[in-house]
Amino acid sequence: MKKYAIGVDIGGTNIAAGFIDDDNQLVLKASVETPKNGSADEIIVCIASLIEKLAKRLGITRENYACIGMGVPGTVNKESGKIEFANNLSFHDEDLIEMLKKYYEEIPITMNNDANAAAYGEFVAGAGKEADSLIMVTLGTGIGGGIIIDRKLYEGSNFAAGELGHFVINCEGIPCNCGRKGCFEAYASATALIEQTKAAMKKEKESILWELCDYNLEKVEGKTLFDSVRLLDKTAEKVMNQYIYYLSVGIIDIINIFQPDMVCIGGGISKAGDLILDGLLKRVQKEDYARTSSRQTKIVFAQLENDAGIIGAGLLARDV
Repeated sequence: MKKYAIGVDIGGTNIAAGFIDDDNQLVLKASVETPKNGSADEIIVCIASLIEKLAKRLGITRENYACIGMGVPGTVNKESGKIEFANNLSFHDEDLIEMLKKYYEEIPITMNNDANAAAYGEFVAGAGKEADSLIMVTLGTGIGGGIIIDRKLYEGSNFAAGELGHFVINCEGIPCNCGRKGCFEAYASATALIEQTKAAMKKEKESILWELCDYNLEKVEGKTLFDSVRLLDKTAEKVMNQYIYYLSVGIIDIINIFQPDMVCIGGGISKAGDLILDGLLKRVQKEDYARTSSRQTKIVFAQLENDAGIIGAGLLARDV
C-alpha cells in the first residue's frame, strides 16, 4: 500500500498542505486562506478539511497517511508539543498536535518551526541534497533561518535556534521589531530593501523607479528595484549595491560561525538571481575568514520555493 507523508505550512495569510511520496516528491497540494483572527480550533478545522479534500482528489483513504507534519511561524516546544509563541497567529501555549489528533488519532503528528521545516525540505529534496551541513536564510518580510548540521536539524536547547534575522550587524543601527537595534533583518529583509528603495526615491525624483511604481511609493516592492537595475537606472543600482553589502555582512558572519557545506538563500528576493549573487559572492570570497581554504561554502538559491515548508514539515514527521 502506498503511503504519503502529509505536510502542512501554517502562515498568517494562507494554510497550505500537500501529500509527499516515498521519493520526496510533492504529488498534490492546495491552500486556503487563514481565518482572520482565527482561533487555534478554527485553524485545525481548516487543516483537517484541506487534508481530506486532497485525499479525495488523490483517491486515497486514511490508511494511506503515513504521518502529518505541521510547520508554524513561531517557537515550538518539542517536549510539550505546544506552540509557545506565534505572534502572526496570536498563539500562546496552543497544543495544535493534540487538537489535530481528535481528527487523526491513529496518525503520527509532529510540529516544527516553519523556517526549520523549509530548511529541512531544501536539505532533503531541494538544493541541499548533496550537502551534510546547510544553513537556510529566507529573505522575506523578515529573515527566517534553519540550521542543518551533520545531516540533522539543529534546534537548540529550547527549540528556538535558527533566528538568523536577529543577530546584530550594526550596534547603533535601525531599531528592529524584536527590541534590539541593528539586526540583520532590519537591513537585509525584503521589507528593509523596500524601505531603502523608497528612501532613495525621495532623494532622486528623476529615477525610473518612480515610473515603474506608477509614481506611488505604496506600490514599491522588491521587484521594482531589480527591474529598474535591469533598465540601467543609477539610483536603483546604488540601492542594490548597498543592499548586497548588508546581505553580505550577515552571510559572511553565518559562514564564519558555521563553515557549512552550503548556504541556501530563499524568499522572494532570491528571484533576482545573478543580480544579487554575483556581488554577494565577490564580497564573501574577499572577506570569509577561511577564504584560503581549499574547501569553500557554496552559496545557492533555494529550489523548492513556496513548497519547501510543506515538503519539509511532512519529511520531518516522516523522519522522526
